[in-house]
Amino acid sequence: MNAPAAEPLLLSSRNGSILRLTLNRAGARNALSEGLMVALQDALDAAASDASVRVIVLGAEGPAFSAGHDLKEMTAHRLAADGGRAAFAAVFAQCSKLMQTIVRHPRPVIAQVQGIATAAGCQLVASCDLAVASIDARFAAPGVNIGLFCSTPMVALSRNVSRKHAMEMLLTGEMVSANQAYHMGLVNRVVTADTLEAETMALARLIASKPHATVKIGKEAFYRQLEMGLGEAYDYASRVMTENMLHAEASEGIGAFVEKRDPKWPE
Repeated sequence: MNAPAAEPLLLSSRNGSILRLTLNRAGARNALSEGLMVALQDALDAAASDASVRVIVLGAEGPAFSAGHDLKEMTAHRLAADGGRAAFAAVFAQCSKLMQTIVRHPRPVIAQVQGIATAAGCQLVASCDLAVASIDARFAAPGVNIGLFCSTPMVALSRNVSRKHAMEMLLTGEMVSANQAYHMGLVNRVVTADTLEAETMALARLIASKPHATVKIGKEAFYRQLEMGLGEAYDYASRVMTENMLHAEASEGIGAFVEKRDPKWPE
């Protein structure tokens, strides 16, 4: 008798122009194993070249969003001759590439968060452009509690919340409630568990209805200017707006506004 086929690590589905990617390791609290990170990377790369995708929703099966790296998998690497150094470096490089792919992705990415999002799972939420959380969601950077400071999650976390809030999460390792995460700026909305998917999809559909080239231009510019000084950021943003003004979407949108009609966005 053939063994049953293994469940896919990542589920993918479409709702019109919205692509839903779902972490599917519920039994392991959706820990980011090497295999799951590869699957998510491949799906994001494919979506980047799919013009029919306007928005990506990143969710998870089971009671947890993601508990971070798969520590059992990583511990097994300690048996290597180098104590795991090469394997650890590869895992963190893989994870860093994944997080940067989300930030640099041409489509907006929305995290739909239920349950816990800790360590690299919290990093995943912070890397997404937007996040909708269930009132039951909780967040933490708990590495300090096990002797492994959350240094890579720190990069995304410190770019989303204030320094004081980031340092408190990193130094204490304590859980933060969904409402605390909202007030810190880590998530955009906190909703009831039974409306989480509907609220996330409503936000995704709203963004998907916007002119897609303009959204792509704006997302890229948003992250690039953050890393610049004030004067350089204004110079760069002015160049971006000049090019945007010459795009067909701006011509149609401004024309519709002046003529008091609904815009008809070019495909």
